[in-house]
Amino acid sequence: MRKEQSNRFRGDDLREQWSRLHQTDREPWPDARLIGKLAKTHSSVASSIETYGGAVEVAEALQDAWRAFHSGAFARAIAAGEELGALGAPVANKAAAVDSLYSKRGAPQLLKALESAVTRGEQAVAELPDHPNAHYTLALVLGRYSQRISILKALAAGLAGRVRGHLERTLSLEPRHAEAHLAFGLYHAEIVGKLGSLAASLTYGATTSAAMSHFRQALGLAPSSPIVKMEYAHGLLLLDATGHLAEAQALYAQAAACEPADEMERLDVARARQGLQAQPAAVH
Repeated sequence: MRKEQSNRFRGDDLREQWSRLHQTDREPWPDARLIGKLAKTHSSVASSIETYGGAVEVAEALQDAWRAFHSGAFARAIAAGEELGALGAPVANKAAAVDSLYSKRGAPQLLKALESAVTRGEQAVAELPDHPNAHYTLALVLGRYSQRISILKALAAGLAGRVRGHLERTLSLEPRHAEAHLAFGLYHAEIVGKLGSLAASLTYGATTSAAMSHFRQALGLAPSSPIVKMEYAHGLLLLDATGHLAEAQALYAQAAACEPADEMERLDVARARQGLQAQPAAVH
């Protein structure tokens, strides 16, 4: 964890920066009021209140888990989120998804961590079926797991339908969820890129037009987000690396120029710069 990132989120700083940090996933600020409201209809949240000694204590523990995430202490965010059960699954699984991209651990360890995240996510959506980010972060770790084992193997294992179902549920609960639109765009783009337009459409209902629609919605909802610009660019290249090269390069350049709000965005900006350098020059 970088010291300067850790210092940025001490005390009330996290609350003050929350809307900027969560512009793409619409996660509500986890205060005692929210925890108390959830406890009235969800037994797992009520149980957490009993364990921690009150809604205030649960809220502070959840805030600390998010503080660890935004500071780049992803392992600590996973552990802290897991302790909170369903409430903490979104932060734990988002941290696991980011860690799977940047960790230097070996493939077997990363796969095991993602399998644990999937189990955690499944428990969370069972206990909090109306929480958009319980569904979104489950779809996210399922997607990361699919990428690790290869998209073709994931399709054969039926993971595509699970990813799609949880993304659809996320957007039905929160239509302004930019990251879910982005992930849905990548879902379509990856399948089209692997199977071709006809097979992707007939077998999985994946189309280029749907991918583009979701990408554009994500960008419209979060126009300053580096991850949206970068993954939009990646999706364009999956669909047509030649035809979309100039547009993808422009998006990579915009992402690379973003001012990161936290450690995850710093990593995203760095990856965008690498992606920009890796692309051949566009032909005009």
